[in-house]
Amino acid sequence: MENRITTLFKIKHPIIQGGMVWTSGWRLASAVSNAGGLGVIGAGSMYPEVLREHIQKCQKATQKPFGVNVPMLYPDIDKLMTIIVEEGVKIVFTSAGNPKTWTSFFKEQGIIVVHVVSSVKFALKAQNAGVDAIVAEGFEAGGHNGRDETTTLTLIPSVKEKITIPLIAAGGIASGRSMLATMILGADGVQVGSRFVASIEASSHELFKQKVVEAKEGDTHLTLKELAPVRLIKNKFYSEVQEAYANGVSAEELKTLLGRGRAKQGMFEGNMEEGELEIGQVSALIHDIKPAAQIVEDMMQEFHEAKKEVSNF
Repeated sequence: MENRITTLFKIKHPIIQGGMVWTSGWRLASAVSNAGGLGVIGAGSMYPEVLREHIQKCQKATQKPFGVNVPMLYPDIDKLMTIIVEEGVKIVFTSAGNPKTWTSFFKEQGIIVVHVVSSVKFALKAQNAGVDAIVAEGFEAGGHNGRDETTTLTLIPSVKEKITIPLIAAGGIASGRSMLATMILGADGVQVGSRFVASIEASSHELFKQKVVEAKEGDTHLTLKELAPVRLIKNKFYSEVQEAYANGVSAEELKTLLGRGRAKQGMFEGNMEEGELEIGQVSALIHDIKPAAQIVEDMMQEFHEAKKEVSNF
């Protein structure tokens, strides 16, 4: 399959693996890239030298293109960006910040830049900043999310209407059918996060993977908007947050409640009660843990089958 996204990234399938904290290390990224998609290392949970190690291991594990995702709200951002250039990474996804800050820096190094947005307003800002493509992420998505709660079904055609550069859909996509649906709405490719959390190669804890598989409709909720909106599986920590809201908690008090390392505690270390468990609504449709290559293959097979069905309508 060839389109603007496969051509831009030099990949076989227009499937991009989301760069998620505590989940997207070199094993997952290389597995997705080897399967024909674009694997992405999630730098948000990595110290600079840890990121360097993951990049080097990924380069040894695959000869195919891969990228690095950098949320710009984390510390040591300068060091992370320098390492990305020093190690010869060719594709960077930036998020949670102003695209103007780093886009020119990377473009001068010949690096492809993609920015993640949750609204038309920020899509236009990213395009004006000179990025090569945009990920438009709907309200259904896991992890850090947009405050406006715009769903993928609405966001993708809205962004498509206003931009000219390639568009990648994200949020609620875990199957070939949802992939086809977003591409019919105007996307050139899809970014898939939650489905790859429940993969063998994901670096997340096995208890978290199992929690994702067990999740049902309504088990996740977008919260902590005063800090950075995040979709969480409901657990003891989530209940404490909701109780705090009921008692009129301030943003500073929320920061204290959240503390440090809450996501690591849950997603990486396996504390299912006290940890922050970030995942998308589509977790309710994920029923097994399988190799990343199988996920890519299954998605593409279902995509082509659904495409045939649509042509018969």
